[in-house]
Amino acid sequence: MTGTPELTLHDYWRSSAGYRVRIALNLKALRHQRVPVHLVKDGGEQHGAPFRQINPQQLVPALVDGQRVVRQSLAIIEYLDEIHPDPPLLPTTPRDRAHVRGLAQLVACDIHPINNLRVMQYLERELGVGADARDAWTRHWIRQGFAAFEAILAGDAATGAFCHGDTPTLADICLVPQVYNANRFGLDLAPYPTIRAINERCLALPEFDAAHPQNQSDAQPAM
Repeated sequence: MTGTPELTLHDYWRSSAGYRVRIALNLKALRHQRVPVHLVKDGGEQHGAPFRQINPQQLVPALVDGQRVVRQSLAIIEYLDEIHPDPPLLPTTPRDRAHVRGLAQLVACDIHPINNLRVMQYLERELGVGADARDAWTRHWIRQGFAAFEAILAGDAATGAFCHGDTPTLADICLVPQVYNANRFGLDLAPYPTIRAINERCLALPEFDAAHPQNQSDAQPAM
């Protein structure tokens, strides 16, 4: 890979937000160092003082570029797209960029936040929600989000091999990790043929494959 060696990504192998950034770094062919942050071991390494200095929110991913720390996956990806614009991860026109950002945010703002680890832990530890009910909660919100995502894709003439046209964009970068989560929690993906087809095309690309959770150095056996 080419690019500055100063890029350091702090993330967790199964973090879908970290997964997004790994895809973007690979699509940009940017050389970087990856520092795993275990979100469960010893109560979660993200809560320790060393990582809190990097991200006071105690969340991954965090990208360090020289003296600058960039937090939040969408901000990181757009930062990478601005400083290394080839290949672009957003379309050229304002209308198309808004469309792609809307798809990305449907996942990153509406589905993912209420299904991530800290929410699951709060449901289970503080509210006494059992594992079966917790997993049903997760499937419900992914199902609702995917129904909307599928309808948008199926109703848009700009949908191509990928979410917008025939090259991966920010929308695909957000979609693929969410499909991984859906599979983890046993969601039936049959009602979403467009999503399934796009996911398969993405995973066939080496940049997406290399970013897959099971291909990370800190990955644990699939449950």
